[in-house]
Amino acid sequence: MADPNDRVTENAPGTYYVDTNCIDCDACRGKAPEYFTRMDSKHYSYVFRQPQTEEERTICEEALMDCPVEAIGNDG
Repeated sequence: MADPNDRVTENAPGTYYVDTNCIDCDACRGKAPEYFTRMDSKHYSYVFRQPQTEEERTICEEALMDCPVEAIGNDG
């Protein structure tokens, strides 16, 4: 489970976030490229845009479920 106290600093403010357990596997970016991107210099992903609609939240939830190391969290 992602740790809300261990979020990477690049996350956009909001309910979804990536923590420092991210292994840069590309699963979230592949599933939801409209919301997740890569910090090239630090080799991890982060949430650059928070979902606004129920459909967008569903996409982010799918990315959360696909994360192999549970580095994506949802405080909503």
